Amino acid sequence: MLREAGDVRSARVLDVGCGEGRFCRMLEERGARCIGLDPTKGLLRAAGEQGTAIVRGGGEQLPFEDAAFDLVVSYLTLVDIPDYRAAIGEMARVLTPGGRLLLANLGFTTAMDPWVRDDERRRLYRPMDRYFDERELHFAWSGISISNYHRPLGAYMDALLGEGLILERFLEPMPEDQSLREDPEVEDWFRIPEFLVMRWRKP
Repeated sequence: MLREAGDVRSARVLDVGCGEGRFCRMLEERGARCIGLDPTKGLLRAAGEQGTAIVRGGGEQLPFEDAAFDLVVSYLTLVDIPDYRAAIGEMARVLTPGGRLLLANLGFTTAMDPWVRDDERRRLYRPMDRYFDERELHFAWSGISISNYHRPLGAYMDALLGEGLILERFLEPMPEDQSLREDPEVEDWFRIPEFLVMRWRKP
């Protein structure tokens, strides 16, 4: 994500779904003027304590003027937003002409069931069904429950292209350190695309 953000010195950056502000701070270390937006009070409080400039709000209705930012970042956020089409339209609206939209999103694997394993618990494959069905998914761990939304990649692409944005980069990253291939904690990342990164430009 940092590589795809490129040279951000003096750039006006909006991080939609900034969480506790980690990526904003990384961009600011590289010279950006970053504002983070998130709907979650606890995360915004944590971001503020770290010195991140923050605004409370949702991606479907950004409280900023047209053409206010040179770069808009959505770092694993679109899967959390119920009306992703409205959010994509808003991100395009607040970009300057020539500005860039940098998206990281969960891949199609959100529609997959858990791994099918052999008798020794080794991964065999992950089955998939209902890929084309846009739907809400629920997850819970450590006392936290969240909702994510699965959509087929084509739905996101239609929304982005419908805003007149131009795709410049499309990546399905995997770990660069090949020594991790045998690590069962990260084996998934070498076998299926867990997430994708896209860089778009506003004409």
